Amino acid sequence: MAQVFKFTLSPFYENTYIITDETKECIVIDPGCYTDDERKRLKSFVEKNELKVVRLINTHCHLDHIFGNRFIAETYNVGVECHEGELPVLRAAPMVAQMYGVRMEASPDPVAFISEGDEVRFGNTILKAIFTPGHSPASLCFFCEKDRFLIAGDTLFKLSIGRTDLPGGDYDTLMDSIHNKIFPLGDDVKVYAGHEAETTIGFEKIHNPFVGQNAR
Repeated sequence: MAQVFKFTLSPFYENTYIITDETKECIVIDPGCYTDDERKRLKSFVEKNELKVVRLINTHCHLDHIFGNRFIAETYNVGVECHEGELPVLRAAPMVAQMYGVRMEASPDPVAFISEGDEVRFGNTILKAIFTPGHSPASLCFFCEKDRFLIAGDTLFKLSIGRTDLPGGDYDTLMDSIHNKIFPLGDDVKVYAGHEAETTIGFEKIHNPFVGQNAR
């Protein structure tokens, strides 16, 4: 059975996820470790739990989700994987960081691209990639059908949605992603978002003021 561990990191309070199972293989999704202490925290967790990092995945490539890409890639000898449509966002991140007044080490370029329907496999776990643009040009979510959870990036939050006013964002596209790609997965599916707390699809269908049944 897969286990999901969350680390809230950086001045942007971004959620970084380490997912592992009984084999001790693990993947890192959206490493937002910004400070030395945050990098040490992730490394210590991996060492303490005797995990083997086998993949580095980005749901999308806004700077707060890739602060730690180079650290993870170099520490564990793994390459960045994301959707090909996020490559311009990835490469622009250092310039965007300057606009926010934060420092940033440029991420390595991806070693592989992930497309809709691809399977991310590690240990005994399979995550299916779902193409969910709207917050960014080519965001991905990752669904574990067996264990009923979704790594949602910044597509859907508890009682909120990803912003669409950044370059490559589009409100109508995001609504289509949520209603036609995420909601059909099932009300019981637990949603791990890129910021804030976990939720479920069923809860968001009812209560989310942006996309739920009472949305205006």
